[in-house]
Amino acid sequence: MAATAAKPATFASNPRRRSMLAIAHIAPQQLGMDDDDRAATLMRVTGRMSAAHCTDAELERLAAEFRRLGFRSAPRTGKPPRADHALARKARVMWISLAHLCAVREAPEDAIRADKGLEAFAQRQLGCARFQWANQNQADKLVEALKAWAQRHGWDQSQRGLSKATYVHALKVRLADAILVKLKRAGIAAADWTLGQAAFRLTGIEAEGASLSTQDYERIAAALGRKLRDHGGDGAFLEVAS
Repeated sequence: MAATAAKPATFASNPRRRSMLAIAHIAPQQLGMDDDDRAATLMRVTGRMSAAHCTDAELERLAAEFRRLGFRSAPRTGKPPRADHALARKARVMWISLAHLCAVREAPEDAIRADKGLEAFAQRQLGCARFQWANQNQADKLVEALKAWAQRHGWDQSQRGLSKATYVHALKVRLADAILVKLKRAGIAAADWTLGQAAFRLTGIEAEGASLSTQDYERIAAALGRKLRDHGGDGAFLEVAS
């Protein structure tokens, strides 16, 4: 079938469409198709290069073709697995950190327990039914979107002059500092408090003058973030003016 010149179609999200998009991602894997085979089948059946741009009728035809080729839907056995590739793990860590920063409404403990909020964000950003099925370029795009979100809330993401190892540590220090800025804005921390003073006076963590590890800064960020979420009101979730 020749490729059509139609503009990508947009549709309201609905369970049936999500199911068809899921099949479009899962079936090629089950059938052992490589990327070229998958793309060729998609083009042959629908005339499109992306399942996300297909109409509902085109997705139905695609699902029928995959079934003809031998695809079988697996029975539900509980919750779907969490995305487990490297960029998914990075995105998950960032999402939890954004929860500590009150950049997202989802509580950190909920973000740790499940990917509900992250999955919803990924769907909006990438248009894929599950983050588990995102390709490398899509996952990179999601991580960059999370970094931009962090920047708007005062969490510096720049890596200039830092090695990979020191960058991870620097991010945790900057996260704690960004939370402190919001605590000061909310009047929970005094304007002249250092991070160590805020950690001790607000959470009881002794950190002033100490040589702190990456894990120490993670613990401080989590504790200060909890204080901000509990006492900062709606203002805690506002972006920080640059």
